[in-house]
Order: sequence, then structure tokens, then C-alpha cells
Amino acid sequence: MNNINTYPLIDSHCHFDFPQFDGKRQQLWQQARAVGVEQLIIPAIGQANFARVQRLCQQQKHWHPAYALHPMFTHQREDLQSLSAFLEQDAIAVGECGLDYVSNSQDKKQQQYYFAAQLELAQHYQLPVIIHARKAVEEVLLAIAQRANIRGVIHSFSGSLQQAERALSLGFKLGLGGPMSYPRAKRLRSLFQHLPLSAWLLETDAPDQPLHGYQGQINHPAQIHLLLETAAQLRSESRAELAAQFYQNSCQLFGLEPLQPQAPI
Repeated sequence: MNNINTYPLIDSHCHFDFPQFDGKRQQLWQQARAVGVEQLIIPAIGQANFARVQRLCQQQKHWHPAYALHPMFTHQREDLQSLSAFLEQDAIAVGECGLDYVSNSQDKKQQQYYFAAQLELAQHYQLPVIIHARKAVEEVLLAIAQRANIRGVIHSFSGSLQQAERALSLGFKLGLGGPMSYPRAKRLRSLFQHLPLSAWLLETDAPDQPLHGYQGQINHPAQIHLLLETAAQLRSESRAELAAQFYQNSCQLFGLEPLQPQAPI
């Protein structure tokens, strides 16, 4: 990896607390640093991993915690109190929350209740929101349109051009990750080519969403340089221009301090 031309990058969505990384987290972080990754945003998915995410981020100052209740899991009302307490401490975002309507077994009313409550917390703490929206982009857009001063990112965006433009008009950015690397993802690739670079954040969603050619493998933050390569193939801008804009977008949304460019390790 040391021969790769590196540019400073931020992985804006990485579940680095997940057990798949236990025992190799530091090694993978060194690999990520070697390809230019300077900072990670680690979104929690439920009350059970709030403290774990917080501990990890306290150990490494370039890892940043977000806390929320993910729509694919079961939560209790008192979890919102715990969430509020963590958001008050050190969070840079409310996330990962949202709506997931892929499975009919999920209770949509419960999802809507927790999503609305978390949007209210984002308003209260003046934090950006990291939103999960599967088969529910329209419902997510309606929810955020009803609230003032909400900003954030729709993670792994999969909606239409019209929905993307509405999200941008509401002050949101769009997450761009592994799905873009697949040649069959023609709609997503077209969106990326059509919309301004200021619309996008680069993310891995590690350990999930492996890139094309890496199916069946655990995704990790170092793979983000391959996303940059794919992005450069799809647009006329250079890798340096793309990386700089992605970096700036993440810093602006999450209030991160830019770091000095790091030499490969």
C-alpha cells in the first residue's frame, strides 16, 4: 500500500466498534492511515454499544463518536434517555438512525416514533444526523422537511435524482460508498456524475458493503482509497480535487478540524 498516491480522506461512516475488528483494529487503522485516511466517524446503532463506541473514540483522538438507535433493531423507550445523555457528552452527530422498510416484519410505527424522537434530539443538541434510509427515502425526506434547522447526511443514498435534489435543498448531503464500485449501479453512478461534488461524503460502512471484487470479505477503512479511484474514473476531476472536496464536506458537516496531511506509514 505504501506505493499508493495518498490524499487526506475521512471515512464518514465506519462501524469500527463491531466485533469483526477485534484483535486487528490497530493493524487496520495503520493500513488506513497508510492510504491517507486521517479520521473516522463511528456511528453507534443502539444503547448496548454506546459505551463501547465512546471508549474506542477516547483511545484514539482521530475517531469520532455518533450515537443513535438504528431502525433495524428493537429499542426501549428508556434508551432515548440514555441516548440523550451520550449526545450531551462528546457526540459529533446523531446516528445511525432512520427508517428501514425492506422487511415487512419491521414495525413501521415504532421506527417512525424513534426516528422522530431522534430528530428532536438533533434539534435540541444542534447536531447533524446520520440517516439510514432503505426503501424509505421518501418518508425520510418528509420527516426532515417538517423540522427546522435539521442537517446531516443520508447514508448510502439509493434514491432518485429528484429525491437527491430535495435532500440537498433541505441541507443534507449524500453518502457514497461501496455500491458505487459496482458497474451495475448505473443510477447511483449517474447521480454522482450529475450532482455537485459538494453533495457527497465518502464512506465505507465497514465492515459491511464490500467493494466490487471484494465480495464476501470484511470491508475496512483502508478500502476508501479504492472508492476514491472509482470516483475519479466517473468524473473529470482529479483524485486530488475529489479528495479535497470530500474531506472539506465531512469537516463542514460534522465540525471537524482539518489535520495536516500525513505521509504514508
